[in-house]
Amino acid sequence: MRRLTALVFAMAALAPFATIAQAQTPPAPAPESTPTESPTYLPSTPPQATAAPATPPPIVVSPEGGNVAVGATQVLTVESVLGNITVTVHDPSILDAAVDQNARTITLTGKAPGTTVVTITDSRGLSRDVPVRVGYYAGQIRPSITVLITGDPSSQDFVRSQAVGAIKRETSVRPGGEAVVGTDDIPFDGRLDQDRVAEFDVPVLIQGENLFSVTGTTHVRVENVAVPRISPASMLVSDFPERLTENGELFTSDLPPEQPARFLYFHYNPPGQPDRRIVLHAQNMSSGPAVVQFITGNGGPSPNEMQAGHESAQRFLERLVQNEGRLVTIAPNSSSVVAQQDLPPGQVVCALLQLRVLSGGNVRLTLDAEDAQSDPNDGPAANAPLLQGTAPHARGKYGIPEFHFAAVWNTTGDYLELPIGQIPLPNQLKGEALGGDYGVLQSFVVTVQNPTNSPQPIAIYENPRGGWATGTYLIDGAVVQSHRVPPFSRYKIRQYVVPAKGFVRTTIVTMPEGGSSYPLRLIFAPDDGSVAPGAPGSPIY
Repeated sequence: MRRLTALVFAMAALAPFATIAQAQTPPAPAPESTPTESPTYLPSTPPQATAAPATPPPIVVSPEGGNVAVGATQVLTVESVLGNITVTVHDPSILDAAVDQNARTITLTGKAPGTTVVTITDSRGLSRDVPVRVGYYAGQIRPSITVLITGDPSSQDFVRSQAVGAIKRETSVRPGGEAVVGTDDIPFDGRLDQDRVAEFDVPVLIQGENLFSVTGTTHVRVENVAVPRISPASMLVSDFPERLTENGELFTSDLPPEQPARFLYFHYNPPGQPDRRIVLHAQNMSSGPAVVQFITGNGGPSPNEMQAGHESAQRFLERLVQNEGRLVTIAPNSSSVVAQQDLPPGQVVCALLQLRVLSGGNVRLTLDAEDAQSDPNDGPAANAPLLQGTAPHARGKYGIPEFHFAAVWNTTGDYLELPIGQIPLPNQLKGEALGGDYGVLQSFVVTVQNPTNSPQPIAIYENPRGGWATGTYLIDGAVVQSHRVPPFSRYKIRQYVVPAKGFVRTTIVTMPEGGSSYPLRLIFAPDDGSVAPGAPGSPIY
């Protein structure tokens, strides 16, 4: 009985395993289908989308446009190209182009000013147009220059102005271009004593319409050469024809060694006339080099003739006192430009110069009215006749370039009157006398005595007698200037208090100014209580 029971339990325990084994037995293969049987349908798969053809990358050119100077080259870098590169220049008269297949570069060479297009093509047939401009450089900057000046000493403003002038003269500029440099660009402060040297680097820009700008630096060396002060032997004047209607020679005169001269010119270009330039040439007539010193004060161009004359006298007197000038060496049998001024229509120019030959032979001075676009270095035409005009004005050589006076005035006596521009100077050449003494230096030393027991206030008055006039005065070394004042007016230009039983000595240097009407009087008189110099209502500044 026990054995039977155990057997039953054993069979019951094995039953689940038998079921699993039976489930894992592979099924019998299905019978093969016959053509008469229905087909088996499978789930359908959606069709794959057809890919669009890839867009080829465009040709990339760097830089995207060309700017090439005539005779110069520029390299373009080409990227995203396939195979060989071909280049087509639309206007071969303006530009050449060469391809470097390995470096993937194109070298452009400028031939003539203008604009054109370069087409770049690769093996795929893709192309790229590149605009190209060809032009001239605006000029060429000198790496270094030397400027020889004089001055006892030379002021900061003078050194800077001479450096600017020298850079502009020495910079090679194409027609239509200009060298841009100003006194603020000159890194020089203080003063330059005699026999001293200053050196500095100056940034220079040359630019112009349709020209490629050029930037660079010029190293400037300024030498202050010690020379004695000069007293001119003659007064040269070019004021005829004052009104210009054509180009040509305005004035000529020799400048012999050891015979310094002062030179004044004053000319007007009427409206409707072309742009002109006034140029002073110095021609070395000897077989050896000549060294010329000249002191210059320019006025204008200005539509106001009195303003041009006033500026010229003021600048000249300031430089004359300091002996501030420039030295130029002129090669044998050659010419050099020592002064020039642009003269647009409707404008006036005026200049005062003091010149002398320091070494060498005879130098011939020639003043020309020239076309503004001409080259001033071309020099004057040989044996050209002087220009003529209808209205008589001074042109010639005059023997008294300076007047010097000394006087004593007692504060209790009659007023002291000093005439300026009152004595016409005879012309040593054929032509008009120099009425008004324009450009002739007038120097006065006046001792004012006070015999009384009380201080005496006095003043110096300017009193035009010929018409409206401006004035520049160096009084005891200080520059005193006057705006234009009407004839027969009286304004203080200086005032003093003379001590009791004492004296005051004053020095006045002035000259009649171009564009003003002379004569003029300086009057020493008691202070009349009128407006003080420089105060509101006074023309003095």
